[in-house]
Amino acid sequence: SSSAAHRSLFNTCVAMRCSTLLAILTGVLLYLVLGAVVFRALEAPREEGKHMQLQDARRDFLMNFTCVGPDNLQDLIEEVVEAVSAGVDPSSNLTFVSQWDLASAFFFSGTIITTIGFGNISPKTEGGQLFCIFYALVGIPLFGILLAGVGDHLGTGLRKTVAKIEMLFLKWRVSPTIVRVISAVLSILLGCVLFVAVPIFVFQEVEKWTLLESAYFVVITLTTVGFGDYVAGIQHDHWYKPLVWFWILLGLAYFASILTMIGNWLRVLSKKTRAEMEELRAHATDWTQNIQNMSVDFRIPGKIDDPFKRRRRKRRHGTRSQGHSMSANGEAVGKEDPNVSQTGSESYTSSSVSNESGSGSESDSQLKYLFSRISHIAAESMSLLQDQTRVKCLLDN
Repeated sequence: SSSAAHRSLFNTCVAMRCSTLLAILTGVLLYLVLGAVVFRALEAPREEGKHMQLQDARRDFLMNFTCVGPDNLQDLIEEVVEAVSAGVDPSSNLTFVSQWDLASAFFFSGTIITTIGFGNISPKTEGGQLFCIFYALVGIPLFGILLAGVGDHLGTGLRKTVAKIEMLFLKWRVSPTIVRVISAVLSILLGCVLFVAVPIFVFQEVEKWTLLESAYFVVITLTTVGFGDYVAGIQHDHWYKPLVWFWILLGLAYFASILTMIGNWLRVLSKKTRAEMEELRAHATDWTQNIQNMSVDFRIPGKIDDPFKRRRRKRRHGTRSQGHSMSANGEAVGKEDPNVSQTGSESYTSSSVSNESGSGSESDSQLKYLFSRISHIAAESMSLLQDQTRVKCLLDN
């Protein structure tokens, strides 16, 4: 029945979703294992080398300055590490320069609400940590609203630009699907140029980083990973850090609008897919009903008359009636006018021919009806096979 077919199709879809989820989970775990192996192979030797270098430097220092004991040197190292973790630059002179000036504090607040969290400076006092908790709880949703608004305005301009590009390609009679792909690629490339490529060269020039270090900082920042090993504006004027934060705002908003646009396209595609699935279910239901009624479809209304059988039956009946009349009338039958008998035979022949032609035309129409029903069911079967192929492709995708 149709409900059983729907349940079977629903169970298939659920099974596909579960299998897809397991496949994605397996892929993510394998990706994590791959990252762990690669990072360990690349970074562990350097870490071991730095550790050996530190041990050599400590041994050389104790050998050159015999008045300093190993314990005193260890205490000094721990003090330096604690000062560095508090944000103090151990290489600076005696003049104190706070990392918590207004520009740095503004930049730090921006890293909280953007969830980047570079970590180069962080609150160490209990009051600062408590305030940071509530500040993040209020600031992150507030920034999300701002990001949505800015992304909406950027998306409006982006959609206008994309619409012009699409109209240009449509005039060239390019497929709408290809036009959508081209416009999406151009939109992403435009954002990458404005918010990735240009800042890379700017940070390379201003921060005196290498090209790789600058690209590393830009990508890690805009993806909100924010390790904090590279932070812009540490050794520059106060106006520089707010500009960096506004660049982060625009970059995040732009890529959020890109993701929103792609999500809208996917939702439209999902609606079309659901509509196609409903249509395929309806076709499958109709085909199932046709299969259930196949016995009725093959049943021919009325009996097919066999003209040869009817003629044989009439001949036998005529022979029996002639025999009875001859036995009853004797010679009267033999004296009948031959013209009359000839006329009777001719009328009998004409009636037989007319009956044969009528029964033949009736049987021809019935055979045509039978062949039309067979052709209809064959066409329905081919349509169902095509629908099943489309369903399989949709479920696989």
